[in-house]
Amino acid sequence: MSLLPNIIFATLILLGIGFFANNVRKLRRNICLGRDVDTSGNAKLRWINMAKIALGQGKMVRRPIAGVLHIIVYLGFIIINIEVLEIIIDGLLGTHRIFSGIGPIYGVLIGAFEVLALLVFISVVIFWFRRNIVNIKRFISSEMKGWPKLDGNLILYFEIVLMALFLIMNATDVEFQSSNNGNIISQFLAPIFEGMNLYLIERVAWWMHITGIIIFLNYLYYSKHLHILLAFPNTYYGSVKPKGFLNNIESVTNEVKLMMDPDSDPYASDTTESLAPEKFGASDVLDLNWVQLLNAYTCTECGRCTSECPANQTGKKLSPRKIMMDTRDRLVQVGNNIDSNNGEFKLDGIQLLGDYITNEEIWACTSCNACVEACPISIDPLSIILEMRRYLVMEQSAAPLELNNMMSNIENNGAPWPYNQMDRLNWKN
Repeated sequence: MSLLPNIIFATLILLGIGFFANNVRKLRRNICLGRDVDTSGNAKLRWINMAKIALGQGKMVRRPIAGVLHIIVYLGFIIINIEVLEIIIDGLLGTHRIFSGIGPIYGVLIGAFEVLALLVFISVVIFWFRRNIVNIKRFISSEMKGWPKLDGNLILYFEIVLMALFLIMNATDVEFQSSNNGNIISQFLAPIFEGMNLYLIERVAWWMHITGIIIFLNYLYYSKHLHILLAFPNTYYGSVKPKGFLNNIESVTNEVKLMMDPDSDPYASDTTESLAPEKFGASDVLDLNWVQLLNAYTCTECGRCTSECPANQTGKKLSPRKIMMDTRDRLVQVGNNIDSNNGEFKLDGIQLLGDYITNEEIWACTSCNACVEACPISIDPLSIILEMRRYLVMEQSAAPLELNNMMSNIENNGAPWPYNQMDRLNWKN
């Protein structure tokens, strides 16, 4: 009978790991639905970017209040959960605070954990007020209604409860409190529980803490906080090219080179046509590359991209954050479609462009890269916007009238304006 708690604990851990592994499998499959893209080269720069941006939180502190608070929560939550290792060992072996045998350093570690837990608790409460009480524009826009708002709050509640349980667990541990060893914060909470069944409270807090961590870990797949895990690969695979760089379609580039080569015979071979893609640009998530799909899953919904977007600031419908959220939502829908059809995607009559993202949003973009520069974890909404523009222009001929006129003039006159060919240089004056 004494082994029953250990068996229950081991079962809980195995179930948690099993669900998490299944979620990781689905996540990887969905991301790999994207087209292949060359991410080779610049390995040193990529590692530096990951260290600075994901690990070092280098771009977060550009907004000092949110940045510092986020660093506290990020570091605190990661460091505090080192003690999860002790909980797992205790749960499996039936021991109690097995690492306390390492001596005074144990007290130093737990003391540091308690201070961090308090700082995380305070920071998360401030985040809750910023998100729900203070009318910060990027938290109250239309795409943040409903589930996105609830999801953001649920994570904050998770963190508040987990930090509180950690401190309660320490405050009601009679052996730990009597040792006066590292109980920097919990000693002030201990008097609250005088006269109560301390052993029961400590055990309940212990079980709730580890259960909450397992639930939190598996909830990440359904939450914007998936960036906790994906920020590292996302910053590594983020573009290392200059912000103003726009990629060209290889088949089109080859065709232009062929046209400009005076020694070539354009009718001698159909090689260019054979290299042409099945579709120019993107109308759905399956047309995007896997790095763009990774971007969509990594989005933190912080809204920094949208708040920096000049089109959004002037009242246009474009929101780079919404572009990423819509891409992720459509990708999840495609993944569910595959799950429902025995691993095969069946056409559902829905597309990312049109059903999720409107043409008006796409054409409102100025291609300024403000959203890319603002993102704290190297997400590139502009690349998705440009691919959808390519689809509209090259597949649907659905560019705005002004652009169609301009492109026709360039094709016919060599200038954006309807000058005669003989006067094509006059536009310079």
